[in-house]
Amino acid sequence: VNSIVLQNNTQQKQNTSCPPKKETTDTSFLNIQYLYGKFDPATHPDFSIIPENMTDRDQTYYLRKDALEAFIKMQEHAQKDGIELLIISATRPFNHQKRIWEAKWFGQRKVSGMNLSKSIPDPIQRAKKILEYSSMPGTSRHHWGTDIDINALENSYFTSGKGLKEYNWLTENAPQYGYCQVYTKKGEQRPSGYNMEKWHWSYLPVAAALTNFAKEHTKNNQISGFAGDQTAEEIDILGNYILGIAPECK
Repeated sequence: VNSIVLQNNTQQKQNTSCPPKKETTDTSFLNIQYLYGKFDPATHPDFSIIPENMTDRDQTYYLRKDALEAFIKMQEHAQKDGIELLIISATRPFNHQKRIWEAKWFGQRKVSGMNLSKSIPDPIQRAKKILEYSSMPGTSRHHWGTDIDINALENSYFTSGKGLKEYNWLTENAPQYGYCQVYTKKGEQRPSGYNMEKWHWSYLPVAAALTNFAKEHTKNNQISGFAGDQTAEEIDILGNYILGIAPECK
């Protein structure tokens, strides 16, 4: 019970005491190719390699320079408070997301213990199952270099002990560095979209501009180039998923 009360209190602080920073005034990067993740972050001038001591493993991660600078400051603050923050996933270009999506689509990678190509033959329902936690290629916020996954990929990790302390710290302090939890619990305020992801945090000064750009320049029938892309229009991938984020992150 005490943990629940503490979570509620910190969520209130996130929404009231530390409003997210305003959008960037530099919008020169805004274009469809960038939005869909069809570029190489290794050669893009706005991106940097994340230092290894800020990640969980020996793998090269990229992030926008502005988002990385903000994360470094946030991590330093967290360390002073005895909290460890590590990036376990960052920028994923279109083809990276396509590999994840199609592995689940064709059953090479199980979802909830199921081979979806056999257990869910209907394409709409199969896509919706994958969309509980994974984005269609071209629609992922991880394309943008603004979004990171922190510490763990299970909500249960953040409900007790060390994980709960980390989540409470993030909900209270991340907004002052421009970071917002975009996939909160679904309900009246967020009726559609991905399931709750306590690990997924978005750098709003840039991501908010990209969200607005997607709203104005993307149509469902433009989301293509991967297995199952014909489902995007019927599912309304733009309205229900790209724009299906927490109100405080818009």
